[in-house]
Order: sequence, then structure tokens, then C-alpha cells
Amino acid sequence: MSPKTGGNKIKSVSYAKWGYIFIAPFFIVFIIFQLIPLISTFYNSFFENYRVGLQQIGPNFVGFNNYAAIITDGELPKFALNTIVIWIVGFIPQILVAMLLAVWFTSYRLKLKCQPFFKTVIYMPNLIMASAFAMLFFMLFSPVGPINQMLTLWGVMDEPILFFDTTLTTRGIIGFMNFLMWFGNTTILLMAGIMGIDQSLFESAQIDGAKPLQVFFRVTLPLLMPILVYVLITALIGGIQMFDVPQVLTKALGTPDRTSMTLIMYLNRLLTSKDYGLSGAVSVMIFIVTAILSVFVYKSLMRNNKMPKEKGLVQKKAKVKTFKDDAQCEEVQA
Repeated sequence: MSPKTGGNKIKSVSYAKWGYIFIAPFFIVFIIFQLIPLISTFYNSFFENYRVGLQQIGPNFVGFNNYAAIITDGELPKFALNTIVIWIVGFIPQILVAMLLAVWFTSYRLKLKCQPFFKTVIYMPNLIMASAFAMLFFMLFSPVGPINQMLTLWGVMDEPILFFDTTLTTRGIIGFMNFLMWFGNTTILLMAGIMGIDQSLFESAQIDGAKPLQVFFRVTLPLLMPILVYVLITALIGGIQMFDVPQVLTKALGTPDRTSMTLIMYLNRLLTSKDYGLSGAVSVMIFIVTAILSVFVYKSLMRNNKMPKEKGLVQKKAKVKTFKDDAQCEEVQA
């Protein structure tokens, strides 16, 4: 019991309830705007519920018929392939350029000047709305746009190139836009991961005669793997959810011949036609595929990766690799 002072009890302050009060808004918003719609999507996927003109059909329970329909009609695999191809076209240069910039900016040998300025510049495309970015590129590569005008003026082409009438160029432009929009964000994340690595490991490797490429592949890359896996999984999820850039660039048609139509564009088309049953099934399928791919990527890349503590990379018991001139190495106690 609390002691009494002047006939009144001294009340202790409960800090736990204030913690619950501060985190309550997040959970309220999450339940209302994410959890309930997610459960509703799963529920609607088992019903026939669409509109024909002014007539509403359903909701009628049909079980897994919606899932069978979207698998057998042949469109979903095609749109899934479109999405993966476009994502790969943008992600490969994105991760390569971001890794190169991250290593440069964090290098103690180079000591690049004006780093804050360059970091701001490379991150700026990420701040532009995707729809505005898509409209800009649509005007640049249109038949009367600056790109075609310059090619015609320089004598490279006699007639304007119809960039959006060819599968290769359309996918390439969408992938290039995704690269420009996201390589700055990826660079910042990789820089944070590299700066978190103990600098004594780099110094030890340099003293042992390691070359820059050897330091990168044997010290930087293995210790950066958790951040790299995070970047890959988040980029994969974002790629599967790709919508705004191809939607605006191809006027929601996925031209040419729907070779640039993504999964979310297909889902949006079903929602526009008020087919809630099929759209719910497509949403669930996208969720399942995203979860499977994310787990596969994580297990594959983290299988041989151990935490620094397990490798002995802790303050007083750090192990580094000694590099010889013939590129062979052996572990020594640091």
C-alpha cells in the first residue's frame, strides 16, 4: 500500500497506459483501412458478384470457381509475366547503380566532396509523382516529342519512331522510369547498411593486401546481405504492385497488344467493371504469389548468411580474411 501524506494516498503514475494510448491510433487505422478490407477481399473472392448493365448479379456463393476462372482463362499468367519482365528490366540496373554509388559515397579512400548535394539529387526523382513522371516520358517519346525531333534533325531516322507501338521499347521505357524513380532510395538504404559495418574489418583487409574488389566481395557484400535481402524483397513487392506508370503511359490499355499490362492494371480493370468476385480472387492470388516469392528470396539468400555474432564478428573476437597475391585467403584471428 502507498503511504499516506496529509490523509491522502500518493498515487503512482502508470506509464504503460500512455504507451497503449500512443500506439492505439496506428492499430485503429490499420484495422479499419487494412485488416477489414483484407478480410473482406478474401470473403468476396468466394462469391459471384458482378453487374451487367443496370442488373446486379449476386452475391452468390461459388466456392473456388473464381480462382479456377482466372487460372484457366490464360490472361493472369500473361499479365504476371509482363509484370516480372518489366520489373527485372528496371531492377537490375537499379541495384547495380545503387550499389556502385553506395560504395563510392561510403569509401574512405575516395572521400568524395559535396556528398549531401549528390545524395539529394539522386533521391529527387523519388519525390516526383509517378503519374506526372509518366506524362513527362509520354511527351518525350511521343511521335512529335523532343526525342523523335532530335533523331529526325540529326538524320538518324527519316520518320518518327512509334515507341509505344513496340513491345520492346514500351517495356524498356517503363523499366527505365522505374529505375530512375527508385535507384536513389535504394542507394540510401545500401549506404546505411555499409556505414553500419565495422570499419576495422576494412582496415584489416587493406593491411593484409586486399584489393578493392576483394574487399567488396569478401567483406562488404556478405555483411550487407541482410540489407540487400530487404531491398530485394521490398523491390519485388513494389514491382508486383506496379500500376501507375504503365497505366498512364499506355492509357490503361497495356499497349501494344496488352504486353505491358501488369497484374494490378488487370485487377483495376475488373474493379472498374464491378466484378468484385473475380477481382477479389485476383487480389488473393497476388497476395499468395507475393508471399511465396518473398519467402523464397529470403530463404535462398539468407541460407548461408549468419549473423555477425555467429561468425565471431564481435568487438573483441572479430575474424577477418587474409588476402594473398594469388587471390587465396585464410582466416586469422584479429
